[in-house]
Amino acid sequence: MAVQMSAVPAPRRASAWRRPWRLSNGRLAPATALGTMALLALLVLLWASAQGAYAIAPTQLLQVLGQGVTGQGGQQGAGAQELVFLHIRLPRLLLGVVAGAGLGLAGALMQGLFRNPLADPGLIGVSSGAALAAAFTIVLGQAWLPGLQVGLGSWALALAAFAGGMGVTVLIYLLAQTQGGTRVGLMLLAGIAVNALAGAGLGYLSYVSSDEQLRNLQLWLMGSLGQSRWSTVVLVGSVVLVCNAAALRLARPLNALALGEAQAQLLGVPVERCKRWIVVVTALAVGAVTSATGIIGFIGLVAPHGVRLIAGPDHRVVLPCSALLGAALVVGADALARTVVQPAEMPLGVLTAFIGVPLFLWMLRQFRSGL
Repeated sequence: MAVQMSAVPAPRRASAWRRPWRLSNGRLAPATALGTMALLALLVLLWASAQGAYAIAPTQLLQVLGQGVTGQGGQQGAGAQELVFLHIRLPRLLLGVVAGAGLGLAGALMQGLFRNPLADPGLIGVSSGAALAAAFTIVLGQAWLPGLQVGLGSWALALAAFAGGMGVTVLIYLLAQTQGGTRVGLMLLAGIAVNALAGAGLGYLSYVSSDEQLRNLQLWLMGSLGQSRWSTVVLVGSVVLVCNAAALRLARPLNALALGEAQAQLLGVPVERCKRWIVVVTALAVGAVTSATGIIGFIGLVAPHGVRLIAGPDHRVVLPCSALLGAALVVGADALARTVVQPAEMPLGVLTAFIGVPLFLWMLRQFRSGL
């Protein structure tokens, strides 16, 4: 007697965002990776909130936050804590968050554009252009552009750095143009040449500067969050937020570009427009951050690498996670910079290099091991 077999429905393939927390290749699932990076950024932010020359205990920190939200006064003696945290430390922490997010996002975009894990936002000249414009403003600003500093005050240096970064980026992009469109290889070579030229100009301005001007220039070049204020946080944060939103729309085209430009065109990706938007978003994010903080190195290189090691190459995950990891790295490094050599403060760019180089070497070792 024949036995009638009931039809068994084929198992539906689960979406990558609904799979278990770890995939079969050992990497974290997308939702798990995003949650992990968000939790890491939050924990680092809470830890950094209590660090500094004026330490604040966690219970006191919660009390101060409650007072700031409700607008009610706390117990006697809490006024100094409110002043230090709400008006000095909190703007610095938030500027660190947006700076790290912008640099991490820009690094992921550049590595996706060049299809090279060694790519860095500095390849399109934003940092070198900002440094050259800042050096010109510090050394020759009063002599050549006296009305600029009188009219803009403390914003003159930031606006000059932003304009310099944008100008050098546009120059490199134009040099990479050919009849067939934008060639990534030419952009890399043009970036190397223009960065070298900007470095020569920076060296000349350092040579002709006075002792005070040279010190101010070196402090800016080494990066710091010490000049943070609420207006800067709002301005830079707005630019970085817009850049993050625009970058998420580039995630799928970047995944297609990873297969090569010809294959991406066959998949219907407007390659030239995608390249242009990648350069624009990267330049805006890095230019806004650098104009407010100076040069902070290695974040745009290390953060995307760390994300790819634990979550894979999908840019829908790499872009937001790189922003979160970059924020955690900058905020954590700044907390150490404020506490390692108390009461002095170590330059943030120096500390990120000290932290970034060992992390990067460890990531290279893990990559070589096949993780």
